[in-house]
Amino acid sequence: MQTREPRLNLESISSLPSELQSRLATVHRKTGETDVQVSLNLDGQGTCSAKTGIPFLDHMLHQISSHGLIDLDVQATGDIEIDDHHTNEDVGITLGQALTQSLGDRKGIVRFGHFVAPLDEALVQVSLDFSGRPHLSYGLQIPTQRVGTYDTQLVREFFVAVVNHAQMTLHIRQLDGINSHHIIEATFKAFARALRMAVEIDPRRAQSIPSSKGVL
Repeated sequence: MQTREPRLNLESISSLPSELQSRLATVHRKTGETDVQVSLNLDGQGTCSAKTGIPFLDHMLHQISSHGLIDLDVQATGDIEIDDHHTNEDVGITLGQALTQSLGDRKGIVRFGHFVAPLDEALVQVSLDFSGRPHLSYGLQIPTQRVGTYDTQLVREFFVAVVNHAQMTLHIRQLDGINSHHIIEATFKAFARALRMAVEIDPRRAQSIPSSKGVL
């Protein structure tokens, strides 16, 4: 079980240099099915608090934070008495919106990221591009329907939601693996490292848009 960390201290935002303040975001999404708040700092240390009511999703959010070096606070309530689908999807939507908000016009970022993550027998490749064009190519073959109580079909639904609302292109390829937990966790770790690479500031770009078109 993942130990809960202290929640992200949003009061520290005002003390950050002005050039970093735009790299923080808080998004609150409330529907008839869920109530989700996501706060993040792209230039963090990997501090995470995740309480969604879905333990396995909390564990995966910790992977994004830890390996992406993103300070992340996700608090969600939803109709999990029905199933986990709405909460899982709305956490992905809100996280995607927070990424969009924190990146602003995307000036100066590397833009592209890729990583291949091993976890025991599992090996997963993730490539992503903050292109402004949402697209998901999903190549996982997860052998079981559940990991604990988590429906493994929801992995794809989570990334669909993130991709659409972060306006990124994302390719996920499973190169090896037979254990469902290992495959999914390797995916989230690879995503985190690719995300970290893509959102890093490229000192050679300064404040320019990372596109030959001049806009993303």
